[in-house]
Amino acid sequence: MREVLSRVKLLIAGEHGLVVEFGNVISPEINGLVQQLTRQLNSSAITGIIEVVPTYRSATVYFDPLIINRQTLAQIITQLLGDMQPHDQNQLNPRVVRVPVCYGGVFGPDLEFVARYASLSTQEVIALHTSKPYLVYMLGFTPGFPYLGGMSDRIAVPRQEKPRQKIPAGSVGIGGYQTGIYPIESPGEWWLIGRTPLKAFNPQSQNPFLVSAGDYLHFSDITIDEYFKIRRAVDEGTYILEVSAL
Repeated sequence: MREVLSRVKLLIAGEHGLVVEFGNVISPEINGLVQQLTRQLNSSAITGIIEVVPTYRSATVYFDPLIINRQTLAQIITQLLGDMQPHDQNQLNPRVVRVPVCYGGVFGPDLEFVARYASLSTQEVIALHTSKPYLVYMLGFTPGFPYLGGMSDRIAVPRQEKPRQKIPAGSVGIGGYQTGIYPIESPGEWWLIGRTPLKAFNPQSQNPFLVSAGDYLHFSDITIDEYFKIRRAVDEGTYILEVSAL
């Protein structure tokens, strides 16, 4: 990881953006450094920083050039990178958020297709999909859409050639080697295997996003009765999100 830090690039992104690029591959280790720098900058008292946006392998720092110039900001970030200890990413204390999912049926119309493609039973697909927590590398595409890593390649399915025009909010899908949740109704080309009663994006909430970059998300299988019970609790504001340590 020290070698990775020695190769970090600072790139210009318009008049008020600075990209800190840690590498050109997707890995939990590089993303851990991205999250470490993001947290350091968010908790710092550096005047002029507007927002820090983490991605798979970089962090984009948006700043007000009337308050802090690019050269000064680059010097501060270079100093932070020099002081960064790679092993500290183990101290990020990530959350594991349990996301209940009702698989198959009307909520997961493509579950049987995924099972046939993978030469597995539907229960084996569900077992693999729920077998471990997934790292949330970043959010994007639509508000709160989590880009997850670590899905078993045994249930990877090529994306659909013709995207659906409307996918219901809460749908859980698989596209290629990725899986995730559609937070709002939107077009999409992933295969739908289930739906969660939770809201991955709730603009009425104080914290509108279900998960943040650096969290882990763990799907769990629920019945259709449990789906509607949880959904009512979510709508009434009485549902308690299950969160644990990694």
